Amino acid sequence: MCALLLLTACGGGSGNGFSPIGTLSPGSGSNPAPTVNQGKSGPKALVVEIDGLTHAALRDAMAQNKVPALQSLRVAPAWTGGANGTLSEQRTTDGPGWATLLTGTWAQRHGVRWDTNDQRIDVKLAPSVFALARQNKTAAYKTASVTASALYPLLLSNETGTLDSAIDCAGADTCVTDRTAQLIDTGYDLLVAQYGAPGAAASSGLKSDAYQRAIADTAAGVGQLLARIAQRTTNDPKEDWLVILTTSHGLDTFGGATGLQDNDNKTIFIASNKTLAAQAGVGTAAPADASLLALSAATDIAPTVLRHLGALPAAADYRFNGQALQAATSLRGLSAKTGADKRSIELSWTLAGTTTAPVQVLRDGKLVATLPAGSTAYVDPIVAESDGVYAYLYTVVAGEASVALSAQIAYVKPVPPEPPVTLAPTLVNGLVNYYPLNALPAVDAKSASTLAPWAADANGGTLVDDGFPAPNKAKALRVDSTVKNASGMAGYRLVQNSDVTTNPAVTAFTIGFWLRTDNTCSQGVSNGGTVIGNKNYTTGGNAGLAIGLFGSCEIRFNVGTGSARADSNGYSLSAGQWAYVAVVIDKAALTMKGYVMDPVRGIQTNSTAITSALVDKLGGLGNGLGLNEDGTGLYYQRETSSPRGAMDFDDFAIWNRSLTNDELTSIFKSGTPLSTLP
Repeated sequence: MCALLLLTACGGGSGNGFSPIGTLSPGSGSNPAPTVNQGKSGPKALVVEIDGLTHAALRDAMAQNKVPALQSLRVAPAWTGGANGTLSEQRTTDGPGWATLLTGTWAQRHGVRWDTNDQRIDVKLAPSVFALARQNKTAAYKTASVTASALYPLLLSNETGTLDSAIDCAGADTCVTDRTAQLIDTGYDLLVAQYGAPGAAASSGLKSDAYQRAIADTAAGVGQLLARIAQRTTNDPKEDWLVILTTSHGLDTFGGATGLQDNDNKTIFIASNKTLAAQAGVGTAAPADASLLALSAATDIAPTVLRHLGALPAAADYRFNGQALQAATSLRGLSAKTGADKRSIELSWTLAGTTTAPVQVLRDGKLVATLPAGSTAYVDPIVAESDGVYAYLYTVVAGEASVALSAQIAYVKPVPPEPPVTLAPTLVNGLVNYYPLNALPAVDAKSASTLAPWAADANGGTLVDDGFPAPNKAKALRVDSTVKNASGMAGYRLVQNSDVTTNPAVTAFTIGFWLRTDNTCSQGVSNGGTVIGNKNYTTGGNAGLAIGLFGSCEIRFNVGTGSARADSNGYSLSAGQWAYVAVVIDKAALTMKGYVMDPVRGIQTNSTAITSALVDKLGGLGNGLGLNEDGTGLYYQRETSSPRGAMDFDDFAIWNRSLTNDELTSIFKSGTPLSTLP
């Protein structure tokens, strides 16, 4: 009878029909909890998503005892948004965040990239937690979703028959509490409830009275749900409830959801009524740096719920980008990059907790390797019929922990007995500056330039392993702009004896080098980072030449006059992997051609027209060419919202002519340093 009344009141039925609520009761606090449980005993789960509730705001409210109903929960910082500059990256906004909560995957699988009404979860690649719970046929779980936002029900509209009740509360959080409480009383086994009031109030500011009231009111509503659950477990101690509270994304300092990959927007929380062995950081503040990614992720929630319900898929069918947090082993940081040979994928991860079991690696559900206990890396050789971009799904299993990751490779097929591509011998023609960067201090093999720190008291240069395979494996130059002097000067500077940008006898030139960002492209956020530049890069309109790194690991090529500019944008890097970057400027033909050759995204190139006025100003400030800095050595000092960090450079070369597509492609495909040429 109770179930019948519920569905009638909401204008709903079974399946996935989301019907808006008309008249709502003022709140369920006056409704007494039943003294006898409906439904069955056993495992049950409640997931509560609270839009706009930040981890910091929740911690503050708990510290001040403003949310007494939540004090017993174990709260830890976590992250969302995927890994910046990789295939997993997604916007840190409502739609993608909610889809991740429901599927345990990032946007590459669930397919939701925006907050618009046309977005739908790709249920073939990423079935929801409801659908997977239903696969436990013997349990016959009853499932429900109760949401305040009209956006969320639309995301699951392509998945039918997986929800017994789907209630759209049309923006009323009191309805969310009422209806969820009724479903708990009726004996539902898996419920997801979503509140929206804190998100709406955040527009008033995170310190505003409206935001604080919304947090307190929402916490009180969640408290009613916890009280209902407590009553059920009192009635029947065999009921085992897992409760998880979370939010879909963080907010910036102004209470806005910008969708960016900075820590404020990526930081969420996972709070639980249970101790979860693989959940780190309980009771601590969120890290303000990339160490945030070593903590639990939004993708962990779905597998955690399914393990509790006894419905976690086996390794061969595991598709989650996170792990079940009950596991005694913590498997974090799973990443993939293309090997230097362009014919392998290098997987790496970290392990903590219990690490006594062998590690298994599966590709597309098939076991490809069993590694010794404690292993944290595997190189998977790829064999394909021809050159091209290939995609695979890897699953790494370590003890009780499993994590899946989608990977791509721009495969280069070998042509036996000769290697597929060798360096074009013509690359020695017109080579005016060349730095192998195998030792420090860096020396120009052509003895025609110098390369040194912008400031002697801010030497951020160190040697790291390069990306060349044996027998050419050596060192590369890491330029760390966090190493600065008292005035904020950082980076390296290359000064030519005869600058190709200003020499009238040079009618065209090429600058090319291998580049590797950090593992998250952290310098690409906000106003971006300067890869190289001979100008004041505060604006691309200033006179000179620059190559910049921007959000989503994008490379941009730019020239300016001081009043006009030309740009070539939209080139993508894979974070943490060696890519070849080149710019070819033909002063006579008035063209600028950019190249980004990436092991995952392939060869990207485009030509942009420039003017004679731009050619006249190619020399910029005349101070030389900055590496991980602009032509002043003070870019990061001026642009304080652009993070300082490390960029790796190798085989840096300048030619006094236009290199051809074939010549540049031979550098990338051969994976061989120019020093091997006669």
